Amino acid sequence: MKQRLYLFIKTYCLLLLLMVAQKPLFMAYHHGLYADVNWTEWLRVIWHGLVIDRALAAYFSVIPGLLLVISVWSSGQWLHRLWRGYHLLLSLLIALIFIVDLGLYSYWGFRLDATPLFYFFSSPKDAIASVSVWMVVGGLVACIAVAAGCYLLQRRLLCSEKQLSRLHLPFNRLRVSFALLLLTALLFIPIRGGFTVSTMNTGKAYFSANNRLNHAAVNPAFSLMESLAKQNNFAQQYRFLEASEADRLFQQLADPAVMNCTSTEPTVSGTTPTADCIPCDTLFRTDRPDIYLVIMESFSSHLMQSLGGEAPVAVQLDRLAEEGVLFTHFYANSFRTDRGLVSILSGYPAQPTTSLMKYPRKTQSLPSIARSLQQAGYATHYYYGGDADFTNMRSYLVSGGYETIVSDQDFPIADRLSKWGVHDHLLFRRVADDLKLRIAARSEQQTASRLHPASGQQPQFTVIQTSSSHEPFEVPFQRLDNPRLNAFAYADSCIGGFVEELRKMPLWEKSVVILVPDHLGCYPDPIDNFTVERYQIPLLLVGGALQRPRRIDVYGSQHDLAATLLAQLGLDHSAFRFSKDLLNPQAPHFAFFTMPDGLGIVTPDNRLIYDCQSSRTVLDEGTSPGRNLPLGQAYLQKLYDDIAQR
Repeated sequence: MKQRLYLFIKTYCLLLLLMVAQKPLFMAYHHGLYADVNWTEWLRVIWHGLVIDRALAAYFSVIPGLLLVISVWSSGQWLHRLWRGYHLLLSLLIALIFIVDLGLYSYWGFRLDATPLFYFFSSPKDAIASVSVWMVVGGLVACIAVAAGCYLLQRRLLCSEKQLSRLHLPFNRLRVSFALLLLTALLFIPIRGGFTVSTMNTGKAYFSANNRLNHAAVNPAFSLMESLAKQNNFAQQYRFLEASEADRLFQQLADPAVMNCTSTEPTVSGTTPTADCIPCDTLFRTDRPDIYLVIMESFSSHLMQSLGGEAPVAVQLDRLAEEGVLFTHFYANSFRTDRGLVSILSGYPAQPTTSLMKYPRKTQSLPSIARSLQQAGYATHYYYGGDADFTNMRSYLVSGGYETIVSDQDFPIADRLSKWGVHDHLLFRRVADDLKLRIAARSEQQTASRLHPASGQQPQFTVIQTSSSHEPFEVPFQRLDNPRLNAFAYADSCIGGFVEELRKMPLWEKSVVILVPDHLGCYPDPIDNFTVERYQIPLLLVGGALQRPRRIDVYGSQHDLAATLLAQLGLDHSAFRFSKDLLNPQAPHFAFFTMPDGLGIVTPDNRLIYDCQSSRTVLDEGTSPGRNLPLGQAYLQKLYDDIAQR
């Protein structure tokens, strides 16, 4: 039994070593990209990539574990040959992936995924057209050399005849089999990535604002496996219209990104802009306010009486709506957090059948509010009480320009009392405590600025993502009997408390708090994905930097927040192709959202939902029925064209 256990553990450790060794070799090969990186960053790459390396070593150790179980009941040269054959095949696979990734990274700038396989099998000639013969020959030689080295190492340490001959049939076969099966089953822990909510994904290796370091930490074999599991040919999906017709209709839905306060031309919605839409009548009293973007888990308009809700649930939001700017016809882009975050933070619409956050290679090319504000001098922060590795969130945030990311691991274990990590009141307390430290730093900065007038205060962009109003709705608060509504009431109280805490601080007069949900969650219940009400959410702005209270009735979606905010700050938002300035009278005013294999588009004259799977219109209401169908189809088609190009 001891020999088998020892061989199992040695197999896993050796495979892990082979995974880890690829990182310094990768950085050494691309030394020009890492010339300015000190040795501590090399160690950080290895450390942060270890979580994926452990998972991949576990994947590759499953078959050896099962073969060892078989060896308990049977022996012979056939089993020895099978054992050596597996390690030979594994050596070839590791070498091939490593060398191909090594060669392609210089050209593509991302770790290996299914893209090369798609190109090669669709057109081998074109796939290698730009590769010289000598590069192909050199790659083959390098692949053979690496495979030989890997196999010789495994042969010596794991596959020698002397070592395999020691695996005698044990006396107590059931006990030995059970022990080996248990060890093999335990591999599921590193494969999954631990016991957290998030499963293993490449985003868990992301740790730096320098994407080159993040890429170095990613294991190419895992990146390829993940991509193959989720690969979609985006360019071939949702082909409703001829390309020219889709282009023409999409132009009607795009923001012209111009400010013309005298324009009274009707928008695509068929409505004439109201005074509230005039962009020269800005919302803010200061050019560079501190911005706090609170993303509220699962909130809906139906929780606010100021938006027609019946029950007094979100009493703090209702109170704040009286002093803030409330958008009354605002919609979530989707029905899941990962899709909603991309919509809000990148101004990029959600997709019906996938989540773009699962594709780090694509999300790193998306525009980002944080990155745009960084270029304007803002410091950027992200606070979340849950697991920042969930659905590749960390890689998305790091690529998006967030300088500091605070998540559940940054709180004491005693504070992680929720299934999702840290309760909302503790999250907001952490934000408030950090703000007080920031105020103290600003005070020192003001003292310095009197001595050096050229120095100024750096504006702050802070995103706060709540989580307590998510099932199982267990919160340290009791006001309502319904556990779901009580969880929303708790989150609402935390938000109200944070705003009041902020109001007491000297930075209140230069602050704007933006309150927007990630999606509508569990209320009203039951929820039908193919209803407009499923996507109605509030958008509320409060803060001392606002000019005056108002209600704005234009139609818009989460992905419109990016262009609207940047336009109010006088910043360019042309990179946000799908986002439109809700306060620009020349921009079309409509709400677009997606559900599983379906789309919705809402304007004052037509509320339409289309089921793409069945190719039928599910909902078509208003004075102009059917008008929005080709517009929604063109919008979704152009969205997938854009995804395919990223």
